[in-house]
Amino acid sequence: YTPRSILARNMGSNEDQTTAFTPHKVIGNIYYVGVRTLSAFLIVTPQGNILMNSTYERNVPVIQKSIESLGLRFADTKILVGSHAHTDHMEGDAVVKQLTGAQVVAMAEDVDALKAMTPGGKAHPIDRVIHDGDTVSLGGTTLTAHLTAGHTPGCTTWTMKAQEGGKTYDVVFHCSLRGPNTLTPPVVAQFNRSFPIVRAMPCDVPLGDHPAQYSLNEKFARLKPGAPNPFIDAAGCNIE
Repeated sequence: YTPRSILARNMGSNEDQTTAFTPHKVIGNIYYVGVRTLSAFLIVTPQGNILMNSTYERNVPVIQKSIESLGLRFADTKILVGSHAHTDHMEGDAVVKQLTGAQVVAMAEDVDALKAMTPGGKAHPIDRVIHDGDTVSLGGTTLTAHLTAGHTPGCTTWTMKAQEGGKTYDVVFHCSLRGPNTLTPPVVAQFNRSFPIVRAMPCDVPLGDHPAQYSLNEKFARLKPGAPNPFIDAAGCNIE
């Protein structure tokens, strides 16, 4: 793999970046509501829902439709979090905020990049600034934010617990660990800190900001009633 080949794998075609992938339950109260190559997850709670990654602004109606196709209400989105300050993951934050009133949460190290993200001249909303180790809680579900910088200064890996079949599983929403084509000493230092952190995380269910990072297509094809949940994949936890 090279940075360029991983980028091509993760992004796919323009159509892949804007076409909904079949919305589905991943595990517990976690649902996939993103497009073919850009992940968006909905964490459902009795007090409203947490949306992770708005992706491109043009995809917000696609995400809304996916949520509603699951019998859920887009308007029940109470909190919006993101993986990192790139347009393909967080450009749609302002529209989600406008449509739902959700609280927008951002890692401190990515705030400057997010503020520079102004599609159509819209200011990027930030309601709460978090730091490494902070938590976001709603309706009995708690997400923990881990600073895993390198891809961006505020690249955030999120972890939470999910229950299924009477068992509790550690879920990791990986932030990309793909480096730029040219590595500077500060970025190398960020990656040298981030890789050991990610590798040490308890992990039963690896997810990612791009579906290819956790083999969504292959796992979804094996998602059958009564069969073992293919998203439970501890062996795949440290594969980028």
